[in-house]
Amino acid sequence: MTLLQAGFQWTLAAVPYGTADARALTRALHQEQLATYGTADDPEATDSAEFDAPNGQFLLARLEDGPALACGGWRTLGPSTAEIKRMYVAPAARGKGVGRRILAALEQDLLGRGHTEVLLETGVHNIAALALYTACGYTPVRSYVPGRNPDINRALKKIVLQPAVRHSHTDLLT
Repeated sequence: MTLLQAGFQWTLAAVPYGTADARALTRALHQEQLATYGTADDPEATDSAEFDAPNGQFLLARLEDGPALACGGWRTLGPSTAEIKRMYVAPAARGKGVGRRILAALEQDLLGRGHTEVLLETGVHNIAALALYTACGYTPVRSYVPGRNPDINRALKKIVLQPAVRHSHTDLLT
């Protein structure tokens, strides 16, 4: 999957969650969360298989042939529910729309696998993420993760609908 952004070519690639690049970006996310909130879920505690198809996907974004600069994934929570996890854009790549493109690609993939509800969490101080998710149709909900601190965590939800199937007029006659 190739994305064009301001004359540069962004590429998105599905990778196993346990790859070195994925781990490096999720560790950077973890360090930012610790610095901001004093607490964060350890990305190393997440089983890599949770992001394996058909029950999930993990994406890395690169600018041209450079290093991985952003990531995000989804995993299955229930028969029709998926969760967006580990969305992160390195500081050097922020403000270029790559987070929005990762989110759109993840939503497209999970929609194709039958999920109609998407949940996610972000931190109260992550203003850019909250703005992105709100602009993309996510609305606040009560935390779906037991024990979350409402002074830190914000849970959001989006209902995504399967696209309508178009039938030609001849299909209706059979």
